[in-house]
Amino acid sequence: MVKILVIISGVFYGVLCVFSIVTGIIYMSGKRKLNPLELPDKFVRKLENENLTKRFTFDAGLLTFVVGIVQGITAYSLIIRNNMINYYIALGFTIFSIGSVAFKLKGKINIFPLLKSIAYISILIVLLLNQTRILFIH
Repeated sequence: MVKILVIISGVFYGVLCVFSIVTGIIYMSGKRKLNPLELPDKFVRKLENENLTKRFTFDAGLLTFVVGIVQGITAYSLIIRNNMINYYIALGFTIFSIGSVAFKLKGKINIFPLLKSIAYISILIVLLLNQTRILFIH
């Protein structure tokens, strides 16, 4: 059962990978503006200046694109899961993702980041359960 949950977690990261890469490209091309609801308050101030907004949107798109690549690596690590390096990659990025969403949610209620944080915490629990199972079997 835990193996299936790990694979489902990998598929979740795979979907996020595609979503993040496409979103990053859209932001970098300037075809979409940043949503203030998805940004911490200190970044929203940067959207008040037109020149800063364009540069910040490009930078946010580039960061989103890179995160998409890392999500793809995490998906691969979860699905392949043939060694401890893959486990630590998935564990590390999941912990980073929880922190990232918590940082974005600071003082705001937004359903998408809230659902993502629930998913990331669920993945973290699955990863920890999977590792505990492996430790006790070997």
